[in-house]
Amino acid sequence: MDVIDATATPAWAALAGLAASFKPDLRQWFASDPGRAERLTLTAGDLVVDLSKNLVNEPILAALTDLAEQVELPKRRAAMVAGERINVTEGRSVLHTALRRPRGDSLVVDGVDVVAEVHAVLDRVFEFADRVRSGDWTGVTGRPIATVVNIGIGGSDLGPAMVYEALKPYLRPGLECRFVSNIDPTDIAEKTAGLDPETTLFIVASKTFTTFETLTNARLARQWLWSQLIAAGAIEDTAAARQDAVGRHFAAVSTALDKVAAFGIDPSNAFGFWDWVGGRYSVDSAVGTVLAVAFGPDRFTEFLAGFRAMDEHFLSAPADRNVPLLMGLLNIWYSNFLGAATHAVLPYAQSLHRFAAYLQQLTMESNGKRVRLDGSAVTSGTGEIFWGEPGTNGQHAFYQLIHQGTQLIPADFIAVANSAYPLRDGDNDVHELFLANFFAQTKALAFGKTAEEVRAEGTPEAIVPARVFPGNRPTTSILAPALSPGVVGQLIALYEHIVFVEGVVWGVDSFDQWGVELGKQLALQIAPALAGDAAALAAQDSSTRRLIAQCQTWRRRV
Repeated sequence: MDVIDATATPAWAALAGLAASFKPDLRQWFASDPGRAERLTLTAGDLVVDLSKNLVNEPILAALTDLAEQVELPKRRAAMVAGERINVTEGRSVLHTALRRPRGDSLVVDGVDVVAEVHAVLDRVFEFADRVRSGDWTGVTGRPIATVVNIGIGGSDLGPAMVYEALKPYLRPGLECRFVSNIDPTDIAEKTAGLDPETTLFIVASKTFTTFETLTNARLARQWLWSQLIAAGAIEDTAAARQDAVGRHFAAVSTALDKVAAFGIDPSNAFGFWDWVGGRYSVDSAVGTVLAVAFGPDRFTEFLAGFRAMDEHFLSAPADRNVPLLMGLLNIWYSNFLGAATHAVLPYAQSLHRFAAYLQQLTMESNGKRVRLDGSAVTSGTGEIFWGEPGTNGQHAFYQLIHQGTQLIPADFIAVANSAYPLRDGDNDVHELFLANFFAQTKALAFGKTAEEVRAEGTPEAIVPARVFPGNRPTTSILAPALSPGVVGQLIALYEHIVFVEGVVWGVDSFDQWGVELGKQLALQIAPALAGDAAALAAQDSSTRRLIAQCQTWRRRV
């Protein structure tokens, strides 16, 4: 695939020139331009996005949008949604946007109407969800399901777990979901602790049904189910009873129906997705089956509609009003021209406490690349380190560094106007107190506090420097009416498209993830050494051998 070197474009040169002489002054910019906030506040779906506290002016914004044109971003975007094989290292289309296209749309790729296939799977997922939610689906003793345990890893865990936490107020009463991902046995042990096996349903999410961690945890869950049911006298200790128990207490998200059946799961209770859906882009596919069960088909449909609203905005809004495009380009400005290495995402919504973790996979697995689409070395820095914590928790942890440290850390602040829990503390609306912090932090980061202002408060001169806030710390404010299923879908799609924009500029394949493979391969080679295989141990480097030997010494003492 032809790759345009962004660093060779006129726009890149213009941005480099602007950066060389750049002296941001948000106080002065706001004072001299009363229309700045209005002009740089945009809407996308239900989201109001204020870009005015970013370190940009009109020439910089113009050069950034020129850069998008010069790397042919509109052409690349059209190729993605049309199903062209833009994931070049795997020879695959990239069609997560097809997962939320409405019923009746048509997109034919390689002779297959992928939208029709998506809705055929959704129909089966929704039928399954309704059966579980209504109590029609029962365990081996005839009792309805009270707990659903999703077993997956990466995109089969991070997305569903994050959305489950975000939308808990919509959870069907009497139902609980848990999520198992880590191969550390602590995870499966703690997530099954206290569960009633007669009312527990496991959903094993692995497209190929070969994912090492997921299948290990699935086998442990199966063994837990059998042992608990037998100990309780709910089933006999026979092969037939065990098989019946798996069929009544397990479902799968997978296309490997032969492996699903070999595990003991009825293939009619397996829901597939496609190789044109990367794991980190899959929460709105059958991977979200646990969410359809938790919140119901209607809410899941609203969730998909939120994605679609952001897709339509990204595809149709002009460049100077296109929120994902501009946010992606701003990230390029900060990371490639102003030296920012990290990016904070700070949701002032406790329900989004797993959003930063979700974005870590979405952003860093996508754009943490050192070669371009054609295999050549990248010509600029790529990727950002995404991190964050919710609300005022972060204020009492790392905001010191953001406000007064020496590193430039762009930050996205996310808030909702209405809480699902409108609590009061005496005369005070607690959510309003929370929101006051949201507004205060972006104001403080933007405008800071001068030495003169500190002195005017009567501060002793010796500590004036410690109380100065330099300001000019860039933030984007994202405000929504409430954390509804649609808004959560919009937020996810917003960042999906931000990732796409950055990947196009850097010329990388944002949809493969070869960097995760080497460690997995080596783990399989090292496992026999831990189990006592002398030859496998001898094949390791000296550091690894010594560490394994120490570990074995301690394990023998237990």
